[in-house]
Amino acid sequence: MKRRAWITLGAVVLGGGGVATYAVAGQSSGHGQAKRPAKVYALALKSAASGKRELPRTHTAQFSMLGVSWKDAGKRLHGTAQVRTHSIETGEWTAWKDLEANVDPLEDPEAGARARGASEPLWVGPSDGVQVQVVHKDGSTSSALPKGLEVNLVDPGVAPTDGQKAEPAAYAADVTPTDSASPTDSASPTDPVPPTDSASPTDSASPTDSASPSASASPSGSASPSTSASASASTSASPTAGAPTAPPSTVPEPPIVSRAGWGADESLSPDPSEYNADVKAVFVHHTDGTNDYSCADSAAIVRGIYAYHTQTNGWNDIGYNFLVDKCGTIFEGRKGGVDLPVLGAHTYGWNRESAGIAVLGEYTSTGATNAALESIARVAAWKLGQYHADPATTVQLKAGATQTNYFGTGFTAGNSYTFNRISGHRDGYNTQCPGSSLYAQLPTIRAWASGPVQGLKLTSLSGAGLSGSTYYTKGAVTAKWSTTTPGSLISRFELLVDGKVAATASGTSTSVGATLALGTHTVAVRAVHQSGRTTTTAALNVVAETTAPTFTTAPQLSLRTGTVNTGAVPVTLGWKATDNAALKSVSLLTPTTATFGPTTTSSSRTAASGTASTWSMRAYDYAGNTRTASASFTPVILQETSATKSGSWTARSSTSYLGGKSYSSGSKGASLTWTFTGRSASWVVSRAATSGQAYIYVDGVKVSTVDLKSSTTLYRQAIWTKAWSSSAKHTVKIVVVGTSGRPTVTTDGLVYLK
Repeated sequence: MKRRAWITLGAVVLGGGGVATYAVAGQSSGHGQAKRPAKVYALALKSAASGKRELPRTHTAQFSMLGVSWKDAGKRLHGTAQVRTHSIETGEWTAWKDLEANVDPLEDPEAGARARGASEPLWVGPSDGVQVQVVHKDGSTSSALPKGLEVNLVDPGVAPTDGQKAEPAAYAADVTPTDSASPTDSASPTDPVPPTDSASPTDSASPTDSASPSASASPSGSASPSTSASASASTSASPTAGAPTAPPSTVPEPPIVSRAGWGADESLSPDPSEYNADVKAVFVHHTDGTNDYSCADSAAIVRGIYAYHTQTNGWNDIGYNFLVDKCGTIFEGRKGGVDLPVLGAHTYGWNRESAGIAVLGEYTSTGATNAALESIARVAAWKLGQYHADPATTVQLKAGATQTNYFGTGFTAGNSYTFNRISGHRDGYNTQCPGSSLYAQLPTIRAWASGPVQGLKLTSLSGAGLSGSTYYTKGAVTAKWSTTTPGSLISRFELLVDGKVAATASGTSTSVGATLALGTHTVAVRAVHQSGRTTTTAALNVVAETTAPTFTTAPQLSLRTGTVNTGAVPVTLGWKATDNAALKSVSLLTPTTATFGPTTTSSSRTAASGTASTWSMRAYDYAGNTRTASASFTPVILQETSATKSGSWTARSSTSYLGGKSYSSGSKGASLTWTFTGRSASWVVSRAATSGQAYIYVDGVKVSTVDLKSSTTLYRQAIWTKAWSSSAKHTVKIVVVGTSGRPTVTTDGLVYLK
C-alpha cells in the first residue's frame, strides 16, 4: 500500500477563552512510523494594563522549543520578548530568557504577505508550561507592538531514525490544510493544551500558506509542488530554474547527516528547491538559545527549527543550508542536495550567492567548541571548493537589499561589496549573530579551511638522543608532531629525510617512523592541507651511527680515607669512557646502581670487606649504542695482630676498635709491618687530641709522615691510602715518631684490595 504523509491542523479552546492552534506532522501507519509526530501550536498573547502583551503562567502539552510570532512578516518587533518555561525534568520554572527578535526580514514583502514575523526559536528542553511578556522598547502601549502576537510552542517529537542511521524516505507528500479560526486574547494558566485532530487553526500561517526567501506566499489547497514568485527575489542574478549538476570540489566532502537521518518530515516543505548559480561565500550563524543541550538532542533541535521555520515563520523549508552542533555533527539543512547551490533563507540581501551554516547554540560571550569550528571549516571549504574559491580570500557580492549591517556599513541594492569568503551574519545584516565570540573565531575557521596547516610543531624524535643541536640514532626514528589545524582538514603528513619523502602518514596521525642510513641527515615533517598547501617544520640534524662507546679505563677500585667498618670499607670507583660521536652517560649496574654524566670518572662508594664484589658499568651514547665493562675486587682487613712488631706495643680492647682490639705505643721507633699482595692499601687508626705522629714506609721507602692528632676522638679511621696500577706484593711499615708531649700512636690494622 502506498504510504502518504499528512499534516493535521487544529485548535483547542482553553478554559478562559484562549485558543491554542497547532499543526501535527507525521506519517501514516506502517513501517517507519514516528514514535511521536512533531507538533507546533500557539497561544495568543493578551494586552495587559502595563502596556505590554503577555501570557501568564500556563500549563501546556509537552514542547522543547518556542518563539514569539506576529502577523505580517514585513513588520518588526521593536521591543523585548521574554519567556520562562516549566521544566519537565526539574519540575521548576526557569528564569526569564530573552528571545532574539531582530531577525532578517523577507526579501520580497509582497510575496510574503501571509507569512508571519517571528523571533528566533529558543530550545528549552522538555517543558510543559510557559509564561511570556513582550514590551515595546520605549515603554509605550501595546498598540505599538505588531498585531497577532502569540507564543509558538514546538514539540520536535521523536523520529524513527533517532539513535540510528536513517534511510531516506521513499514516499510522496500529500497535504490538505483545514480552514482557519481566530485567536482570542486570553489563556487559562492551569488547563493543559493537548493537540487534537478536530479543531481549526488560528490566523497563523498554515504550512502551505507560507512565505520565505525562497517560497511562494500564495495559499494553496494542496502541497503539490508548484513554481511561484520567490519571496527572496533581489537585484542579483536569479537562481536557476532546475537542479544544476553538482561540480566536484577541490577538497573532500565531510560526513553530513541527511534530512532523513535527522527525521525531516518532507511533507512540511512540498515546494521544489530553488538554486543559485554558485556559492561565492558562506555566512556563519548561531541559532541562539542554550549551549547546555545534549548532542543526543541535536537532531530534535534541528527538527524543531525546521518545524518552526515552516509552521511559524511560514517558510517553505528550514532557512539554513547546514547546521552544526557543538560536538561537530553536521546536519543537512534546506533540501535540494548538499552538493548543489541551494538557495537558502539565512542572510537578508545576500542569499543569492551564498550558503548559510548555523551552529546550534548562542555564542555571544562563549566561543564555539573546536569540534564545531572544525566542522564549519570543513563544510565551508567543501562548498567553496566546488567553485574553486579560496576560503581565506575576499569576494564581491551583489546586494539584494538596501540596508545597513551591524557595523554601520551601508549597502545599496544592486551594488557590489567586498566580503570575506567566510563571513558572519552580522557582516551582511544588522544583527549580533553569530555572537561576538563566534565572530572572533572566524579567522581561525578561515585559516583551517584554507590552509596551510596551522601550528605545525615537530615535538619529538624518539629513537634518537639529542646532544646540543644534533640528534643521534642507530637508524630507526619516529617523528612526532602537533598542529592546531584539525586532522580532518589535513590530507597527509610527510617525513622528509634530506629533503625527500621517506614516509607518509594520514592527516589524523601524529607520528610516523623511518630508518635512516648511517651518516649525517636532516629530518623534517611536512603537512599537506586538503587544499594542497604545505608547511614544513625546521629541519633537525640527525646522525645515524652504530659504534658503541669504549672504556679507555675499565672500572677499578681504590681505598680511600674515611671510617672503616667490618662490613663496609670506603673505596673510590674510577673509570673512563669515550664515544666516537657523543657519550651520553655511564651507569653502575652492580653491586649497586647509579648513573653518571659523560664527564664523570669517579665516585665514592663502600665495599663489603672479605667478600669479592663484581663492579659492572655500562656506557651509553646518544644513539643508543652501549658497552659494558666489569672488574672484581675484595677488600681485606688485616688486624694489627697479623703485623710484625718491633719495639713496645700495648694491646687495648674496646668495641670501638676493629675486631674489638688495637695496638698502642708511645715508644719512639716502635714499628708494625704488614705484607700483602694487592693493588691498594689504607692504614686504619684511632685519633684524639693527644695522638702523636708516625712515619709510613712502602716497600722499604719512607713515603709519608702522618699526624694522628684530632680535636675529637675518632675510631677506625683510614688516615692514609696508597694505590698501584696493578696487584703486586707489597710491605707497609709504620714507625712511631715519638712526638714531644703526645707520642702515642694507636693502630687498628691495615686494609688492602686484592
